[in-house]
Amino acid sequence: MKKITKAVFPVAGFGSRFLPATKASPKEMMPVVDKPLIQYAVEEAVAAGITDMVFITGRNKRTIEDHFDMAYEVEAELAARGKTELLRAVQDVVPKHVNCIYIRQSEPLGLGHAVLCAQPVVQDEAFAVILADDLIDAEPPVIKQMGYVFATHQCSVLGVQEVAREHTGQYGIVSATNLVPGVEKVHGLVEKPRPEEAPSNLAVVGRYILTPRIFHHLAQVHAGAGGEIQLTDGIAALLREEKLLAYHFSGTRYDCGSKLGYLKAQVAFGLKHEDLQEEFSAYLAALQ
Repeated sequence: MKKITKAVFPVAGFGSRFLPATKASPKEMMPVVDKPLIQYAVEEAVAAGITDMVFITGRNKRTIEDHFDMAYEVEAELAARGKTELLRAVQDVVPKHVNCIYIRQSEPLGLGHAVLCAQPVVQDEAFAVILADDLIDAEPPVIKQMGYVFATHQCSVLGVQEVAREHTGQYGIVSATNLVPGVEKVHGLVEKPRPEEAPSNLAVVGRYILTPRIFHHLAQVHAGAGGEIQLTDGIAALLREEKLLAYHFSGTRYDCGSKLGYLKAQVAFGLKHEDLQEEFSAYLAALQ
């Protein structure tokens, strides 16, 4: 298979857990220190050598497109004031060799439907899916780590981590057996099982590399609860005809779809920020 050059970013969701902050602004544009969540996700893809960023958007998501577009007035103002560092930060939001492609999801029909919307652009290539809600601090970035696994095994790969048994109802949970250190062969996948029914505590957490065959199965999946087409159901169908691996990524994940996870990310990234870390660390220490 060819090298992975396309990443899909499903960004059409409502962000209801952060209302009223997300009433008129996308949850993916919520900042962690000085960059929005979606920029961290795109930077992860760029670091993995991906050049085509496919955003599946919906209503009230125009600011995402604006963020990755040129801002003539802002750039001109910064240049006139000699603020070269800020100008560079604005201009480097997305590298010049990267393409940003936007596809409108007309109805909020679920994550599986959002991925299916990318088929006209992805076509017959393997591709990555990155959920911006899951901010993962890792070196190398998680999608790059998963790219190594894909290059070796040439099949779909799910990013997974262990979660507390009582939290399995929040995730897709895999049943799997160890293949090599850090990599599991998946035998089954269940969406949000009750703790007593979960096959394991190994959860899929917002990072996927999928073969194009997934589109065939997503097109056949029947809508489930809430009328949504689940990506998990499509992957479970794919598993019946192709090998599927789960990869235990190296890194720290922050669930920025929850308020607590978002606050944890703010603290962690604030403590790493070169302009803030010393003063911020002292402030936090003073709170003890």
